[in-house]
Amino acid sequence: MNKQDFKQNVFSFSERIYPMVARMLGGNHNAEDAIQEIMLKLWEKRNQVAKHPNIKGLVFLTARNYCIDVLRKKSLLVDDATSYLKVIKSSNDNSDIEWQELNRIIQEILKKLPEQQKEVFVMRDLDGYEFKEISATLEITVEHVRVLVSRARKFIGASLEKTYHYEQGK
Repeated sequence: MNKQDFKQNVFSFSERIYPMVARMLGGNHNAEDAIQEIMLKLWEKRNQVAKHPNIKGLVFLTARNYCIDVLRKKSLLVDDATSYLKVIKSSNDNSDIEWQELNRIIQEILKKLPEQQKEVFVMRDLDGYEFKEISATLEITVEHVRVLVSRARKFIGASLEKTYHYEQGK
């Protein structure tokens, strides 16, 4: 694999892995450094990468594994991404306190999700990854990804409905 092939087939995914890396490592500065390291690792193994049947999946899996290794080395807890979740505020006259409360409730709900459901939900609905990308990254089938996203959404919806009906006295 020459430089041009690497640039087209591997390096082009660096923008797609950025949200996941930033979320896992907890910041933009860390993510930029990590992506450089990931691309260097892939460049060093470029001949093996060229023979891989799913280069896109390999790039995502390498990025995820690199982030997990960094977190293990530093003995840090994985950033659960709930701090990045902010509900978009509408233009009506709701107070900031209501929006802060809604964000707090959603963060609490996300903490109750099983780890794999939370990770798939965040990758799909917050980071915007496709089902195939998530499947390749987590090494699970696309159907399983769809099931996990569906279950997470259903749980979040039911929890929000339960919370708001409780608060309304229903």
